[in-house]
Amino acid sequence: MLDVFLQSFGSLSLFGALLVLLLVLVIFPSSFGSKKPRNEPPGPTPLPLIGNLLQIDMWNRHKSLQKKYGSVFTIYMGPKKMVVLAGYKTVKEALVNYADEFGERHPLCVPWIILYNYCLSGVLWSNGDSWKEMRRFSLINLRDYGMGKKACEDKIIEESFYLSEELKKFKGEPCDPSQLLTNAVSNIISSMVYGSRFDYEDPEFIALIDRMSRSIKLMATPSMQFYNAFPAIGKWFSGAQKEFQKLQVLVREYNLKVFHQLKETLNPHMCRGFVDAFFVRQQQQLKSGVINPHFLDANLHRTVQQLFGAGTETTATTFRWILLFMIKYPKIQDQIQEEISRVVGSRKLQYEDRNNLPFTNAVIHESQRLASILPTSVPRRTSKDVTFQGYFIEKGTVVIPLLASVLHDETEWEKPHSFHPAHFLDKDGKFVKRDAFMPFSAGRRVCLGEGLARMELFLFFATLLQNFRLTPPPGVSEDDLDLTPQVLAPLSPRPYKLCVVPRT
Repeated sequence: MLDVFLQSFGSLSLFGALLVLLLVLVIFPSSFGSKKPRNEPPGPTPLPLIGNLLQIDMWNRHKSLQKKYGSVFTIYMGPKKMVVLAGYKTVKEALVNYADEFGERHPLCVPWIILYNYCLSGVLWSNGDSWKEMRRFSLINLRDYGMGKKACEDKIIEESFYLSEELKKFKGEPCDPSQLLTNAVSNIISSMVYGSRFDYEDPEFIALIDRMSRSIKLMATPSMQFYNAFPAIGKWFSGAQKEFQKLQVLVREYNLKVFHQLKETLNPHMCRGFVDAFFVRQQQQLKSGVINPHFLDANLHRTVQQLFGAGTETTATTFRWILLFMIKYPKIQDQIQEEISRVVGSRKLQYEDRNNLPFTNAVIHESQRLASILPTSVPRRTSKDVTFQGYFIEKGTVVIPLLASVLHDETEWEKPHSFHPAHFLDKDGKFVKRDAFMPFSAGRRVCLGEGLARMELFLFFATLLQNFRLTPPPGVSEDDLDLTPQVLAPLSPRPYKLCVVPRT
């Protein structure tokens, strides 16, 4: 039992682990002392103070939780009670039919404590008027600067050219595509936020996306989970927390420098992107004398950082999975290339081509489904007391929707644990939508950039396969390729190399 405890909390020594428990006893003497509400969701019996931490694999939390106690159950992460939702029907009912009741975000301790009320602003963690105001502003302005429109499509097609040129430099030799894919995807959100793209070899650009990627991965480590469960003492044991703080300071300094440059060259009549639109809104407020507290520089920084993080890491990770599936299943790659050659030929691909490329579209969707890179949705919080599926859930309860349980639901998918593009094809080979396809979550907190991500994945991937053949490195067979993910956030494929050979 003690070994599990030590593994769950990271690399603490025996003395350190015992010291943690002693401090917890002092700081949380009344944990689990109050009576539970009647008829709350069932779950494993929590131990005093540490809750269910010994029963949960901190590196594979989504797997250790899924369906053990039905589709609605309660767990304790330390003293913090959480309700877990599993399966398509339950998750959809909660996020769509009870959108208001399950619509708030639960602010994690890490950004709350480290980043000076980070959770009160931006579009990811905030609630109430701040969230409504910034989500509305972000949606309107990102659409104005291309998201989901022809202008955005042109940017992705242009970026596909730059990506292809970089891949050609390897001359068919084995390469790790991770950095190039991340650069390409990040440049799309950059063009909409800042109004310009970066060169792939720009050291500041590379450092920025590396820091944001590392920050996201740190959030899922056992060390950070321990800090979130016991914030009062976690800071003394969490090296991840200290690294996270340093990275956030560096990202903020970079953004402030870019914001200053953009403000110095601002033309209110010709906005270049989201940041310019924000500055224009601030100027309008100053002229009117009515100051909206949501349009402050601090909120701009947090919103931009969240847009970059959400708009880069998840899409680039999905792209890496798709390419791995292609070298793992060469016959599927054959079918895609035959379809593209027959329908599109050598002309430039357009987003509307997806309607005539059903198999290609199905492969992209199936890759998203099977990879399930965000197995648990960003934590929710109940906005009021609610009775859900016969269980009472009190206001302020943290709620964890298991998206992986939806995408791998055995009652919804014919082959839930296999790569099977036919999930998205009817008997005539036409593309079909599936209600249980929820990689972007659902309801009022559905991913802000869903439309952008769909366009990027299709255009980048289809253009790549139109022009290149992807193969494993010499000496590596399809059977040698491991589809077991790295336990990171988001779930990533293990490092791999591939050969990118121009098609003749």
